Amino acid sequence: MEKTLEALFHRTLKDIYYAEREVLKGLQKMSRNASSPDLETAFSAHREETAGQIERLQKIFELLGKRAQGKTCDAMEGLLAEGDEVIENFKDQPALDAGLVATAQAIEHYEIARYGTLKAWADELGMTDASELLGQTLKEEIAADALLSTLAGRRINHAAIAAE
Repeated sequence: MEKTLEALFHRTLKDIYYAEREVLKGLQKMSRNASSPDLETAFSAHREETAGQIERLQKIFELLGKRAQGKTCDAMEGLLAEGDEVIENFKDQPALDAGLVATAQAIEHYEIARYGTLKAWADELGMTDASELLGQTLKEEIAADALLSTLAGRRINHAAIAAE
């Protein structure tokens, strides 16, 4: 395989496809463990959004004439493992939701970086339809991150501090 920008685009697309499918599972687990109803709702809503993002990625694979296929994303596996560790170490503790928000934001930041890069590459490669689909997902990821920041600042972190 040639080492072109198009090849790198395809490789990175496989990475984020794998990552999003893993995030789908992780969001379910985070939602189940959140004690804040607002946080639980946010995780559930983003899980539905993530399913739509996976469908968009599948459309991009189709546009490329490739089979939708993931490639193990070590970064996402690490972030989700950190989330599991937070759940294990802080279950039923006031700081659990703050830890879940921190984990979710780390995941969002990774996704924002990936989608921003993929969109820029799609633009460079003249992949207008792919760029549009990636841009939609990028906006959703940025909005999810902003919501998490709002929840953390408004209630989650204050609740953890008040319990000390």
